[in-house]
Amino acid sequence: MRAVVQRVREARVEVAGAAVSEIGPGLLILLGVETGDTAGDREWLCRKIANLRIFPDADGQMNRSLIDSSGQAIVVSQFTLLAATKKGNRPSYIRAARPEEAVPMYEAFVASLAELTGRPVGTGEFGADMQVHLVNDGPVTITIDSRRRE
Repeated sequence: MRAVVQRVREARVEVAGAAVSEIGPGLLILLGVETGDTAGDREWLCRKIANLRIFPDADGQMNRSLIDSSGQAIVVSQFTLLAATKKGNRPSYIRAARPEEAVPMYEAFVASLAELTGRPVGTGEFGADMQVHLVNDGPVTITIDSRRRE
């Protein structure tokens, strides 16, 4: 699984002009599910994101996690995160999981993140044409890949 994690002051996901999720301060997480991703990948990535110390403490240092900060989260499925661009100019998405594999992993990721944070987690609409609005805070943007675990 691959994620782009953005600390936001606010974020909103719209489908067909209607908001499907909206948050104040927290994280906007773009999530790509790769063919062959496992429950272990999902759980590792969920814990990593929930515990990332990227929110400011009283001294302005990034020492607080999503859990510590009482921040909110939205998770948006994004198969394009798995684009292969080595050959030519047209990205290949061959590594992205098909919907029958990706949807259950995406839904389980959202449920796991909600359980870890103790708060509801907003979502986009899997496979829909979405418009994602955000105010990146910092800016703080981090990429994480469960298969690279750097």
